[in-house]
Amino acid sequence: MSQSKPQETAVYTHGHHESVLRSHTWRTAANSAAYLLGSLKPHMQILDIGCGPGTITADLAELVPDGRVTAVDHAPGILDQARRTAAGRGLDNVEFAVADVHALEYPDDTFCVVHAHQVLQHVGDPVRALREMHRVTKPGGFIAVRESDYSAMTWYPSSPGMDDWQDLYLRVARANGGEPDAGRRLKSWALAAGIRDITATSSTWTFSTEDERAWWSGLWADRTVASAYAERATEGGHATPEELRAVSDAWREWGRQEDGWFSVLHGEILCRKEA
Repeated sequence: MSQSKPQETAVYTHGHHESVLRSHTWRTAANSAAYLLGSLKPHMQILDIGCGPGTITADLAELVPDGRVTAVDHAPGILDQARRTAAGRGLDNVEFAVADVHALEYPDDTFCVVHAHQVLQHVGDPVRALREMHRVTKPGGFIAVRESDYSAMTWYPSSPGMDDWQDLYLRVARANGGEPDAGRRLKSWALAAGIRDITATSSTWTFSTEDERAWWSGLWADRTVASAYAERATEGGHATPEELRAVSDAWREWGRQEDGWFSVLHGEILCRKEA
């Protein structure tokens, strides 16, 4: 069991505003963890790190009916919503706890699978986090991580306002101690953590239909002016409220374009712990 004190130093860029949870509650195991699903067995014990509102957690719990999912998050408040998600689906093989991925309070070799979705881009030391994830994984078990890569996100039509959004997000996230281009770094971080059996892949989310464009542009337009991200952008001196409104307007304008298309690239690693 780790004896280290928690080492979390980064600030979670997004917070848990409704515009953020609008995105997080859309996530499922199918659209966010497909690279892992073929490795799951009904009996497995899973640790789901950074579970947020618990939609992926609940899917994982349904996929291991004879096993158990331990879902943890660094923010205590969001766990109440995760508990409601699991209860609403009648799941009794899920438990929840507050945890810091840099110092997990679980013994060595505890879990068959340790999973994290969109977590390492927000932590202060992703290599240390991966060492901890590896430590609590059973020999022969899996460490599964998926992270977006903001510099690799791309869209059409081009828009100076959307370019401003991408530049601003990168600056705010890095000022908060995170790494928004985490997707491309996952394999490197895993190697630095001493992990050797690594399968590195990628996948995307794509938003193109009228409904998809309206949903994706709307949540980012709202997030840009009304969430913790907006507060950190202004308080950190990265943008004025007027500049944030201009970026928000650019998102809505993109969403109205009939030929609009947006792709989110994710890096993925599925690592097998040596038996």
